[in-house]
Amino acid sequence: MNKKELRKKYKELRKDLSSEQIEELSLAIANNTLQLPIWNLENYHLFLSIVEHKEVDTEFLLQILSGKDKNVILSRSEFETTSMHHVLLTDNLKIAKNYWNIPEPVGGIPIDDKLIDVVFIPLLAYDINGNRVGYGKGFYDIFLSKCKQDVIKIGLSFFEPEEQIEDVFENDIALDYCITPTKIYQFNKTK
Repeated sequence: MNKKELRKKYKELRKDLSSEQIEELSLAIANNTLQLPIWNLENYHLFLSIVEHKEVDTEFLLQILSGKDKNVILSRSEFETTSMHHVLLTDNLKIAKNYWNIPEPVGGIPIDDKLIDVVFIPLLAYDINGNRVGYGKGFYDIFLSKCKQDVIKIGLSFFEPEEQIEDVFENDIALDYCITPTKIYQFNKTK
């Protein structure tokens, strides 16, 4: 399937999930991240879930990161330039929904892309090679291209991978891992 078809398919699959299912599956995904060899690092970029899109709820993962005393980095999206600006999550950081219902930090201490060690990535679909399909704006590909070369890229998905995404582009950046409620998929094994 191509990206357009996959976006449609997985938006429909998400629609069928109840809020109870999302909570249960999101907790299982967060717990599975504990098996990854990433916990000796310091700076973790986390997306805040868009409830209306029935994304994986990252609140459980945020609790794990906080419990491990890790630096959590959040982003603001700038739609005019398709760029993301990152800030450190602190106790007094305010979060507000933007025009597109994306929860984002207001103000905050800026963090450079090159300081980020791990990026948890929202997605709609992915394949067995670690290629992913997002919402189609390219925010994460642009952001990841600015990170250090060995940044660890982790997708979070309720669903299993597709066999192949037919229209992968040269600038698309693949995942290192994708975490589902039941399994961890590892890609780019040569790292």
